[in-house]
Amino acid sequence: MSVVVATLSFGTLLFAQAKTHRVEGRRFASWGLINLAGPDYGHNTLRGFGAYATFDLRYHWGVEASFHQLNDPDGKENIYERTYEIGPRYVLHFGPLAPYAKLMVGRGVIQFPPDPRHSGDGPVANLAYTIWGGGFGADYHLTSSVNLRADYELQQWHSFPPNGLTPRVLSFGVSL
Repeated sequence: MSVVVATLSFGTLLFAQAKTHRVEGRRFASWGLINLAGPDYGHNTLRGFGAYATFDLRYHWGVEASFHQLNDPDGKENIYERTYEIGPRYVLHFGPLAPYAKLMVGRGVIQFPPDPRHSGDGPVANLAYTIWGGGFGADYHLTSSVNLRADYELQQWHSFPPNGLTPRVLSFGVSL
């Protein structure tokens, strides 16, 4: 009797899990990324690398964790940004294409040179802030074990003086 009640009560959840597994091919994926960013501080476009991990909880809903390391490409301005984020994502499924939207919260570290209005080199600032982000992108399931990704994220660093930072990060990646 318990098995019948459990099957009737949780039958739709069991079907949804099987359907997700069949469409996605897997419920967990990790990604290596190449990043470009407009840092909203300085004049250079930052370049770097990153990593993502996604875990699908339901057919459309999942969780994503990400890391970005973005550096000044020529080293003249001595700027870098490093972020650690986690948050929910909503995924649509169109055959091998899976577009998504996400909301992220995390911690961001920025290193930047001293204010040029002060004489001397001075110390380099390395400060951490709580950040929020929102973004969208798409995963393309090339094969059952190879996925391609393109992702855009707009971050908000509220406490950075005087008015916060709003870096934009563009990522391209692959999972194997």
